Amino acid sequence: MMDAIFQRLVKRPLPGYSWPLLLGAVLVLSGCSKQQSLKALFQKSTPHQAYARQLQQAGLDRGPAGRAWLKAAEQALRDSLVVTLPFAETGYFRPERPSAASYRYAVRAGEQVHVSLSLGAGAAVRVFLDAFEVVPGRTPAPLASADTLVLDFRYQAESDGQHLLRVQPELLATGRYTLRVNREPSLSVFPVLGRNDAAVGSFWGAARDAGARRHEGIDIFASRGTPVVAATSGLITRTGETPIGGRVVWLADGQRGNHIYYAHLDKQLVTPGQRVQAGDTLGLVGNTGNARGTVPHLHFGIYRSGQGAVDPFPFVRRPAEATTLPTGPDRRGEFVRLRADALLRSVPGTEKGKASNAGARLTKQMPLLVVGQQGTSLRVQTPSGEIGYVATQAVVAAAGTPLRRLVLPAATELRTHPIASAPAGGALNAQTAVTVLGQAEGFSLLRGPEGETGWAVI
Repeated sequence: MMDAIFQRLVKRPLPGYSWPLLLGAVLVLSGCSKQQSLKALFQKSTPHQAYARQLQQAGLDRGPAGRAWLKAAEQALRDSLVVTLPFAETGYFRPERPSAASYRYAVRAGEQVHVSLSLGAGAAVRVFLDAFEVVPGRTPAPLASADTLVLDFRYQAESDGQHLLRVQPELLATGRYTLRVNREPSLSVFPVLGRNDAAVGSFWGAARDAGARRHEGIDIFASRGTPVVAATSGLITRTGETPIGGRVVWLADGQRGNHIYYAHLDKQLVTPGQRVQAGDTLGLVGNTGNARGTVPHLHFGIYRSGQGAVDPFPFVRRPAEATTLPTGPDRRGEFVRLRADALLRSVPGTEKGKASNAGARLTKQMPLLVVGQQGTSLRVQTPSGEIGYVATQAVVAAAGTPLRRLVLPAATELRTHPIASAPAGGALNAQTAVTVLGQAEGFSLLRGPEGETGWAVI
């Protein structure tokens, strides 16, 4: 990993730094990375927060690259893309422009969110994953995090709402990755043996007693005598028989503090005070209580302290996992242009996506860097740094269809951004043949004969 960093620094130091100074700082950061990853298990700060402190201690926060990295981290919490779970996307890290990808998604209380990121072959970089709860008017609250040692974690949603996932690599990172975010049940075992959520026939909130009350659980249908099992390990707190529930069992969830209710049992096979493991048989499916006259089923409910009954379906549902990866060519790291003017969208999809903001109108001359792919959409970065989606079918390869070709009349500096104050990232000699990949803000994006790319006024 350090050899790769050294080679990148020698070949292309970041603007605003001498490479020996930056290399020394990165050596310090890299030397701390494994130690910090282990320490993160025993302290409150996340790996991302610890890395940000190391940038400041090394003085990199005062230079353009360090400032850009910290700014990208903060911006990601304010301006995220909107996705629907399950979600999968391939992405690309570019070393010359620090950035952070962020995705916002809806969650239900009781479900478990599974986040995983796999790096492409040869990508020896440190990546930070951070999940946050999003509450309007408040700073996003951290929920879970990981870095390169384990780019895979799960966490449970405690309430319905919006969560945000930030993906950010270390400075100088380059490489490809695949991100997946899936929903899972937080209870490890489905409560009726041999069944799954397809057996649920009556859901939370359905009308009962001609609308006088609402269903405070779900009904799972199965043959009489089918084993009813512990959805998680815990303590049997109560059994008995009631006019409504018939033969019932109450299980206290030892991990989450929830009280799980099993009703309409044909037979109870546990007693109060008994400890059970997930999967142990508690009773048999029946139709006792007010379920007499109906087909046998289990009424399954969850009660939370201070909250009362909550919808148990997200606790046991197992949705399909994300499979919507791109089917076309891998365009990550490539510049593209639109076939016609269009809007930059914050939601993947060709028609349903909303414009990411009022000013995000893209012209067909504007070069867009592909930083991710998902289904039939490309995640792109505009010359001004905005991130959003465009349809794969709506673009052409900028290198394959350049706006024009020319020979430079004089030596030309290549800037990293299409603004006059942007630092120079390289230079081309006079009489160099170049292609114009696109235009924005009065600048042209040029590519030289050896792949050198940058902005210039021509």
